[in-house]
Amino acid sequence: MTEQTVLELRGITKRYPGIVANDHVDFDLRAGEVHALLGENGAGKSTLMNVLYGLTKADEGETIVRGRPVSFSSARDAIAAGIGMVHQHFMLIPVMTVAENIVLGVEPSRNGVLLDEADAERRVAELSRQFGLAVEPGALVSTISVGQQQRVEILKALYRGAEILVLDEPTAVLTPQEAAELFEIVRSLKADGKSVVFISHKLNEVLEVADRITVLRRGRRIDTVPREGATEEGLARMMVGREVLLRVDKAPPAPAEVALEVEDLHVRDDRGLEKVRGVSFSVRRGEIVGIAGVDGNGQTELVEAITGLRAPESGRIAVAGTTLHGRVTARRMLDAGVGHIPEDRQRRGLVLEFTIAENLALHDYHRPPDSRRGWLFPARLLERAARLIAEFDIRGGGPLTPARALSGGNQQKVVVAREVARNPAVLVAAQPTRGLDVGAIEYVHRRLLAERDTGHAILLVSLELDEVLSLADRILVLYEGRIVGEHAAGASEAEVGFEMLGGRRQAA
Repeated sequence: MTEQTVLELRGITKRYPGIVANDHVDFDLRAGEVHALLGENGAGKSTLMNVLYGLTKADEGETIVRGRPVSFSSARDAIAAGIGMVHQHFMLIPVMTVAENIVLGVEPSRNGVLLDEADAERRVAELSRQFGLAVEPGALVSTISVGQQQRVEILKALYRGAEILVLDEPTAVLTPQEAAELFEIVRSLKADGKSVVFISHKLNEVLEVADRITVLRRGRRIDTVPREGATEEGLARMMVGREVLLRVDKAPPAPAEVALEVEDLHVRDDRGLEKVRGVSFSVRRGEIVGIAGVDGNGQTELVEAITGLRAPESGRIAVAGTTLHGRVTARRMLDAGVGHIPEDRQRRGLVLEFTIAENLALHDYHRPPDSRRGWLFPARLLERAARLIAEFDIRGGGPLTPARALSGGNQQKVVVAREVARNPAVLVAAQPTRGLDVGAIEYVHRRLLAERDTGHAILLVSLELDEVLSLADRILVLYEGRIVGEHAAGASEAEVGFEMLGGRRQAA
């Protein structure tokens, strides 16, 4: 790797009302290296890169690209300077093909007017072969996987000549298998001489893929360290400013009566395919039951059926000893005492245009003390929101801040705060720490254990096997819509992982 510096950010400062997002931050990137930008949610990572990419104007500081000071007023300026950015939430048009998305705005044409689709697909195919980013140029974006969509975003940047590539939380929406494929892609880009800024809050990822690691905390640069010699414990300490327990200790469970009972449940997906096939289990008060499985094995449909978001084809669901008959809606499940931390916070957990206070009140706005006889009391919503913001360490705004303005991790904290504060009899936690940093993960894990210890029943559904093994008192393994294994706490990763991949599969 050459020591030539291709990018410098000097003294970058960005202020918003009531918050300093970046406080005189220095950052540099060398040719042919992967430099990770690590920090908690709200630490200022994305803001710093938005300044670089021309999406945000810094209040102070300067940007230097290949030795020359620059001032970008738009993303177009950054692209012209050879900088590409792949955002956490993709910017693709679902009804267009892969090739059409990649060449959009710089399309090859016939007679200077019409899109030359054949030439566009040829160029995209050549580019995908060059960088080892396998895609199908003619496929509609709406039909390809999330991992494939991310490849399309990377190819969009490379097609426009990017030599510096910014990947903003690139694994936030990927399965573990897709994340491993992404790391190989990053290594191939580095081998081709590209320089990569890898934004993350995941310690294991930056240690696997980065050459150097810069840690931000609350808008300030704490340090820049080489990967050699760095440890998860040391990086976590820099991120959070204190010692962090990467695996939470827990007392033995004290399970009581059954709070959630699922019997012979069958559920179909939107295409009419059976995704949950005769699942039966129970969750007792005072225990955490974890469901482990590779993504796509019926977890989403199972959670939707239990929380009233999807009608099961057959089977029985009982909460606190009461079987729910007839049409079961999300409101009925809430009223029955089921809380739900959804796997997709933006689609199912929040109304992004609403304020934090309004989102925290979504379930109970129609009840005292929030309202009476149809009259809503905004002051009470704001007071409650301020208390929960402090209790759950929600950063980036106050009660009147729109949810859309928060980072992904802080949006997730709003959802967790709302569901836990309702004191549900059963808490269904689907991917409860997706998008959270190490400090917030520790907090959520502690909170879930505290809920268990106060006698609540918790159903934990997570794609992170480490999370299930760490928290669950009992582990159920879901494969192709069936429970194929059950384990007590302390089960080995190898044993559970073997069943997740179809080992010891039950007979159909």
